[in-house]
Amino acid sequence: MTTLRQFTCDDLFKFNDINLDPLTEMYGLGFYLQYMARWPEYLMAAESPSGDLMGYVLGKSEGVGENWHGHVTAVTVGPQHRRLGLAKKLMDGLEVITDMKKCYFVDLFVRVSNKNALSFYEKLGYTIYRTVLEYYSGETDEDAYDMRKAMSRDRLKKSTVPVIEPVRIDDLEF
Repeated sequence: MTTLRQFTCDDLFKFNDINLDPLTEMYGLGFYLQYMARWPEYLMAAESPSGDLMGYVLGKSEGVGENWHGHVTAVTVGPQHRRLGLAKKLMDGLEVITDMKKCYFVDLFVRVSNKNALSFYEKLGYTIYRTVLEYYSGETDEDAYDMRKAMSRDRLKKSTVPVIEPVRIDDLEF
């Protein structure tokens, strides 16, 4: 049976196999430590009965007023543990925390070319809010979709009304 638990410092030594996926964003050690110090409730790990790390979610809450929201920085599951519903469970956990913090919505960014992720997030109720031009940098810069899901505080779902015109990364408000 899989255990969902808080991500710990020890997990930083166990997640290399998970992070080797080419669509998983890689961050420096300091980045993870900053999240652990500031938003520990938003870091969850899925652990196998043998103690292996199967996946994790990394998130935070940010913004002010009606822009107060939860943000998914990363959610990833190791290749050998996919199609078991773990990513959904990790996302559900993040959404529960976000609702408890009385946020208006959860947002995340996903590459426009990542059709599997787009389909997954849409099944969870996320919608494309706007396109962010050249969000991902690399050999070829790639646009991202800013996807959102309204939380219970946003009963009218105003936070998810799509913005038609694409924006640049410098135009984003956090």
